[in-house]
Amino acid sequence: MIPFRLTFQPGVALYEQVVYAARKAVICGQMRPGDPFPSVRALSRALKINPNTAHKVITHLINEGLLEVRPGTGTVVAQPARSTAAERARLLDDELERLVVAARKLGLKVDDVVDALTAHWTRLDPAEGVRKK
Repeated sequence: MIPFRLTFQPGVALYEQVVYAARKAVICGQMRPGDPFPSVRALSRALKINPNTAHKVITHLINEGLLEVRPGTGTVVAQPARSTAAERARLLDDELERLVVAARKLGLKVDDVVDALTAHWTRLDPAEGVRKK
């Protein structure tokens, strides 16, 4: 069983979709540190994807620090790494640039993007919500 949901979207690389779904599951707390992650074979079989693609996904998530390999146990969700403020800002900046480019392509206004961001933030962490100034 795969510990995250995935709906394949045309026009987006399969590998990127699986990485995103797994990353989202970890960030949202659906998968917690120490939880087992499917093997290449199990991931490939469950999602009906090429084993090479499944291997690429797992390798990417390991390199990203979201998964770790434990001898005798297998691949598990990693403990969150302590990162510097500069590292977090750089990662966020990369993602924000992608978001802005996509929003501009769609002809959205900044208010539309802020509203969508607020809705997604609240959905991922309803307890926190977004604090209004």
